[in-house]
Amino acid sequence: MCSDLTAQAKIRNAAIAHFARDGFARTNLRAVAATAGVSPALVIHHFGSKEKLRSACDEHVLGILVRRAGGARPSGMQDLFREYLSNPEEYRLQVRYMLRAIEEDTPAAATFVETLVEESERVLRAGIADGSMRPYSDVRALAVLTVLNSVATLTMPPSLARALGHEQFGPDVLRRLALPTLELYTHGLFTDDAALKAARAALDHSPQEED
Repeated sequence: MCSDLTAQAKIRNAAIAHFARDGFARTNLRAVAATAGVSPALVIHHFGSKEKLRSACDEHVLGILVRRAGGARPSGMQDLFREYLSNPEEYRLQVRYMLRAIEEDTPAAATFVETLVEESERVLRAGIADGSMRPYSDVRALAVLTVLNSVATLTMPPSLARALGHEQFGPDVLRRLALPTLELYTHGLFTDDAALKAARAALDHSPQEED
């Protein structure tokens, strides 16, 4: 049984690498099997089809990214930094996999986002309930905003890393982001509520869209 589980993990990891690099349509099971060091028949034995193999990869990467993208938690950036340093290559591979899913607009991409939003909303509501976070007018929308921040961090493209003076995403970028992220969550951005009042006034007087 342990041998079978090891083979499954090797096949899954090989498939993640191929799907991330080549996309789902261009990846074939023979290439996955060769990378995993197993026969194509063993891939079919364990997963049944390429579609089911992709589903197993989606589930695996999604579980990791949901745990990692804890932007709504005070420890989120610390956890992200620790995860990255533990295995940078694996981290980058999982990010590429996620980006490929988003680029191809696969069902996994929608699942990634929806699951992250649900988890973020759960964290926010728990924080509001125990008094560690401030109450907000629209917790669901706030959850979406925190996910946007987390996903941007997870999928940091080279151009954004270069905006901070670095060629690629890495420990130095995370160090630059850690304190400003926590400062923003802890203290907010504005020194008074003038912008909030103006926005509320504008929204109160704007016409409502009919369903």
